Order: sequence, then C-alpha cells, then structure tokens
Amino acid sequence: MSAADEARVLAAVPTGLFVDGEWGPAASGRTFDVRDPSTGEVVASVADADASDGLRALDAAAAAQAAWAAIPPRTRSDVLRRAFDLLRERADDLALLMTLEMGKLLAESRGEVAYGSEFVRWASEEAVRVSGRYGTNPEGTGRTIVLKRPVGPCLLITPWNFPLAMATRKIAPALAAGCTVVVKPADLTPLTTLAFVAILAEAGVPDGVVNVVTTTSAGEVCEPIIRDPRLRKLSFTGSTPVGSTLLAQASERVLRTSMELGGNAPFLVFDDADLDAAVEGALLAKFRNVGQACTAANRFLVHEAVSDEFVRRVTDRVEAMTLGRGTDDGVDVGPLIDDRAVAKAEHLVADAVSRGAVVRTGGSRGGGTGTFFEPTVLDGVQPGSELLTAEIFGPVLAVSTFADEEEAVRQANDTEFGLVAYAFTRDLARGQRLAETLETGMLGLNVGVVSNASAPFGGVKASGLGREGGLEGIQEYLETVYLMTPDPFAA
Repeated sequence: MSAADEARVLAAVPTGLFVDGEWGPAASGRTFDVRDPSTGEVVASVADADASDGLRALDAAAAAQAAWAAIPPRTRSDVLRRAFDLLRERADDLALLMTLEMGKLLAESRGEVAYGSEFVRWASEEAVRVSGRYGTNPEGTGRTIVLKRPVGPCLLITPWNFPLAMATRKIAPALAAGCTVVVKPADLTPLTTLAFVAILAEAGVPDGVVNVVTTTSAGEVCEPIIRDPRLRKLSFTGSTPVGSTLLAQASERVLRTSMELGGNAPFLVFDDADLDAAVEGALLAKFRNVGQACTAANRFLVHEAVSDEFVRRVTDRVEAMTLGRGTDDGVDVGPLIDDRAVAKAEHLVADAVSRGAVVRTGGSRGGGTGTFFEPTVLDGVQPGSELLTAEIFGPVLAVSTFADEEEAVRQANDTEFGLVAYAFTRDLARGQRLAETLETGMLGLNVGVVSNASAPFGGVKASGLGREGGLEGIQEYLETVYLMTPDPFAA
C-alpha cells in the first residue's frame, strides 16, 4: 500500500463521538492520539469522552430502545445484511486501517475483516429465528408459553487486539435481538470501530440505536453507565482483573453480563501426532496477530519422545520469520501493540531463562523504531516460570514436556484460566477423552485455529461467562418470559 492509500483511508474515518446519529466532539473538547505501533507516528486524533458523554450516549440508547425492539425482525435482518455487504465491499480499506492503528500484517487484517463480517451475516440470519415455545403443562390444566424479548440497552466494551471482529461479535447480535447499544472501544485502536459504526449508520441503523464513546478514561466513563438503572446488559472482552472489577460494579444492580476474559491456552502434542500438522498448527496458534490473542497458545506441552524433533522443526520455521511493518511485503511478524507489551515479553523470557529454559531463537527486542519483539522459541521451560501462568501476549513459543496423557492433562489444567486448548493426536478415543477432561470452553483437535462465527466462543473458570457467536450468541441479548394461560378447552 502506498502513502497515498494510507492517507486516503485515514482521512475517511470519523474521529468524533457518535451519539444519537450524530458525530461530534467530546464535551470537554479533549482528544487523544492513535499511533502506528510499527513507527510510533500519530495516525489520528480522536475525541476523548468524559462521564457526561457516556451518559448522553446512554440517554440516546434508552430513548431508541422501544422503537428498535418493535421493528420487525426481518427489517433488522435486512439492515445487518446491508452492513455485511458494505463491509465486504470495503474490505481492503478496513484492513489497511486496522494495520495502521494496530500493526498486524495486512493479510491478517484482511482475514479479520472476513471473519468479523461473518458475525454480521450470521446475526442477520439469526434475527428472524428468535423463537419461544408453546405446550400443554404436565397437569393438563393450562398452556405454557415461553417467549424471548430483547434485554434492553447494552454497554459493549471491546479490546484492542481484534478491533473489527470484537466489535461485530458484540454489536451485531445485540442489534439482531432488538437491543440498542453504547460501545466503548479500546483507546489504542478506536478507528476500526468508528469506521464500522459509520457503515452501520449507512446501512440504515436508526439514530440512537448504536452510540460510540471513545475515551482514555474508561472507568470514569463506564462506571456511571453501569450503575444507571436504564442499562440492562454489560458485555466485556479484556483482562480478567478488569473483568472482575466490572463484575463487582455490575453485581450491585444484578446486571446481566457477558465476560470474555484472559486465557492461558495449552497446546498438547502427543507422541502419535502428525508432527507436520502439529508444527503448522503451532505456528498458527502462536504467531497469529503476533501472539496477541486470548486464543493464542501459551504453553506448548510436548511428549518427551517427540519434543526434540518438534522443537527442531518449529525453530527452523521461526528462525526464517521476518520482522517488519504490517503493510510491507515479505513480513511474517509485525509489532507488538506498545512498549509495555515489549517489556512484558522481555521480562517473561528472562525469567524463564533464569530458571533453566534455553533460547533456541529470538528472545530479544527488535531493532529500529517501533515496538517489535523477535519471534522466539524457548525449550525446556521449567515449573515456576512466570510465562506458564501469565498470558504472554507476544511471539514467544515456550516448550515443556510430559510423559503420559495423565500428566499432560494435569499440566494443561494447572491454570486459573480455561478459554481454549489445542491437542494433536491420531488417537480418536484420546481426543474424545481430552474433550471431557480438559477444563476449557473450546478445544482445537488437530487444528490451530478454533474461531468461527457459527460456533459458541467462550471459556470456563477465570476466562469468563457467557458465549459469543453461534446459536448461543444472540441468546446473551435476550431474556426469557414465561406465560401461563388456562386450558382453552376447559368448560
């Protein structure tokens, strides 16, 4: 992409708050800068909302709720389908925008546009399939009617690492269910969300149904919204500590919540695994988005009989990777999101090495400008190493060994998290056992990527509550109402 393409794409993005169908500045007039992590250069300045802006957005969502809920499901479906079509038409521009503000490879950004768009298409199809049930009660004295209705205004808080997919995964099912929303995107990557919301408005979403507040003061803006009785639902994707804080705030009003929180994904390679497939799966599970994904493989647990060969093969592949700006040709690994992420990777590698791990390749901060960290392979990671319990969120592939299936499962489950796990084995019975014994919400069996708009995404333990995507996703934005009526045939 040329500098002219970059300038054109950035110039087209609205940078104000979007409240009640209008773009405008923050009440304070403040703005904050969005930077390209590969260069450190400012790419845009965005409105910096305060608490009054957040409540103004909730005012708009609450005022629009009844009318949006009353709109026929087919109309909501058609609006979302138009948004899907616009996303696909503008995929190249959206991908470039995402790469500029977040740093991921342009090819990966294109993949995210395709993936994120599918949540919009899926939700458009689910909008017309929300249904309840009717039946005779067991005593035969009446009829049971169960219906679904939208929960009401929602606050949706999205992370920086997948700025389109996380926005579409929350906004689209909420709109399909008949809910209005206030969206608070991450301050590191707000531009893609703003561009998506502009597309929703163009597709025909009425004023007030979708509102966006960009801010560097998330707590100041979100807490008053969460405590407001008009809010009926909170959905958050981010770290477990922040999620715990939000849950504590939500508990005061018994607010409906969905939480997609931290991960510590184990990647198990058994002695009967297809090693070629396991290596390919490992590279996908670890280095997609530079390892900055809650689904990224965090701990590679490899059977001691094949560990040396697995490490040799992945090291050969990782050594050949090229660091660089996500817009450049021939680049395999882009920058981390900021300096804090680089410092964290440095610390985790140093801690593991101090406890006996061996660096097979990489292990250091990348040179030049930008927040780069070398793609890294660590072998012989020992118990007690911080990266076995911390979410790495960087391009560090850390290998430990196990002797048998029982030990593998024990090591895999030795974490407070339970979002996703990966396992490579040719033994079908073992795969079935792992699905029942691994403490995880998702399992990739002989695959390195599990995410799909048609499947329920979510975890167990400290990895969260609820599901996004699939048949389950829209249910998070619906409440169940039960109606009892007399027997219509009674005398």
